Amino acid sequence: MSRPHSSARPERKIAKKSARLPLLGWREWVGLPELGVVRIKAKLDTGARTSSLHVSDLERFQRGGKEMVRFTVHPVQRSTQPTLQCEVEILEERRVRSSNGHVAMRPVIETTMEVLGTSCPIEVTLASRDQMGFRMLLGRHALRRRFDVSTGRSFLSRDPGPLRRRVKKRKRKAKTSTKAKTQRKP
Repeated sequence: MSRPHSSARPERKIAKKSARLPLLGWREWVGLPELGVVRIKAKLDTGARTSSLHVSDLERFQRGGKEMVRFTVHPVQRSTQPTLQCEVEILEERRVRSSNGHVAMRPVIETTMEVLGTSCPIEVTLASRDQMGFRMLLGRHALRRRFDVSTGRSFLSRDPGPLRRRVKKRKRKAKTSTKAKTQRKP
């Protein structure tokens, strides 16, 4: 016996999450406390597998038989101040393909990321991101099973931290009309 043909679509089973994940925007303020970075503006890129941090003065060295790396971090975009000196053990070297298609070996470190009051360990490649718009890029491995990303929203953490540059307001000089100037003549 055959079943009657039904034009109704079969029901799709959708996996339900036991709890909703915290929501982040496509760019957020992130802390890296083990590196001394209180806040850095990061772009969340679910297309990138690995997270990346812009560093300068990258120097590899050995300490106690361990591969180490020394580098400088400038957490404020388009500024060389403040300057943070860091020394961290290298977790591994990894081949990374940049957005322009260039493949390079980069040192990978493990550090702690803080965002929305949550701390979690992440792996970060160290690279010169001078030409990029953000000093840090958070890839999908740092976000997976921890956060949802809203691509149409930004800075949901609402915490610019103390490193955010404040814009000084200029005092406006009161403009006087030419009519008022001519009336003041003695």
